[in-house]
Amino acid sequence: MSDYDETIGRARPVSVSAFGFHGNWVDFMKIAVPNLLLTVVTLGIYRFWATTRERQYLWSQTQFIDERLEWTGTGMELFVGFIMVFFLIGVPFAIIQLVAQGAIFQGQPVVAGVLTFVMFMILFYLTGVAYFRAMRYRLSRTYWRGIRGGTDDPGFHYGLSYMWKHTVAAIPLFLLYPWASISLWNERWNAMSFGPYRFEANAQWTKLMKRYLLFYLAPFLIFVAAIYAGIQESRGGMGAGGVAAMGGFVALIIVAVYILMPLAALLYYSKFLRVGVGGLRIGELEFEFKARSPDWILFFLANWLIWGIAIGLAFVPIAFVMGENSFSPEVFGENMSAAVIGTLALSAVIGVITVGLVNALIRYRSWKFFVTHMEAYGEVNLDRMSQSETVVSGHGEGLLDAFDVGAI
Repeated sequence: MSDYDETIGRARPVSVSAFGFHGNWVDFMKIAVPNLLLTVVTLGIYRFWATTRERQYLWSQTQFIDERLEWTGTGMELFVGFIMVFFLIGVPFAIIQLVAQGAIFQGQPVVAGVLTFVMFMILFYLTGVAYFRAMRYRLSRTYWRGIRGGTDDPGFHYGLSYMWKHTVAAIPLFLLYPWASISLWNERWNAMSFGPYRFEANAQWTKLMKRYLLFYLAPFLIFVAAIYAGIQESRGGMGAGGVAAMGGFVALIIVAVYILMPLAALLYYSKFLRVGVGGLRIGELEFEFKARSPDWILFFLANWLIWGIAIGLAFVPIAFVMGENSFSPEVFGENMSAAVIGTLALSAVIGVITVGLVNALIRYRSWKFFVTHMEAYGEVNLDRMSQSETVVSGHGEGLLDAFDVGAI
């Protein structure tokens, strides 16, 4: 059931959201804790199956209209993707790097430079391919009412688009970055489908320019402020005024690096998602991402608080022992070295466990944040829904994972 809203020019659900999330973090952590332990015991090999278990839970707790999603991917698919990337990309690139280093030692810097440039360009291209193929894989393994998504496009052309669009965006000192990012967003989604329907993405990059200029100009404004503070410091000499100016200069740099720049980036990203998702449709459905900048700020502040608690727990053993006269020989005697090593080892173990659990919790919070702020408007004609005939990849997003840009 829907009602027409003149402020947005489309139908708006009257009572309930099209998207809903029914999970809770306690149930998720019951999956995350054994996942972490098994991953540590297997030296990281189990993480592919751990990812699958997390996705199965998150997808099953996510409802779209009147049906929950289903994740049908397997840990073996992710493992196979990793193995393929390791042997087809990792090993050859390691060999190329060794050859380039050997060329430098043999007095052939030109050869080394050419090999390094070629390697960089290949990685640049493969990063784009990785983004595309990861989306293709995730859509093909996401089911709703028994229907899945996907695409027949292997993503090789998208890799070239990723290269030249980012290159063009960088020429005018990265001023065209919003154009490149939105253009690639549209291209990626326009190649995808779900069931018998193709996605249509028509996001407008010009809507991002105000936020981007805020982020873009922030370093220059900070630089000018720093120069001004430096001039004031030099005028103040070594007296109280100079010391105060120096303190203000240091405080300005800290605030700029750790608060102002991340905040400007967050404001831009918030707008990017609203513009990107707002320009997306499939069939008679249109989408909206409702999270505003304050929502994002609160989300990240909570994440930082969780991280702070985790780091504090990791230092508890050290703080406890440091309270015992700072590893004094009078306290520990001949066992002082063992006490130091044991304390550091215990802190390391606690650190690994807390970091792993915090990462899992933040993945849960991120998924919940996105789902609860998603909205859809329009109608779904179930009579016309049929299974997608796009190809289904037999391996997971190992390429994306290799470049450390993967996500849950």
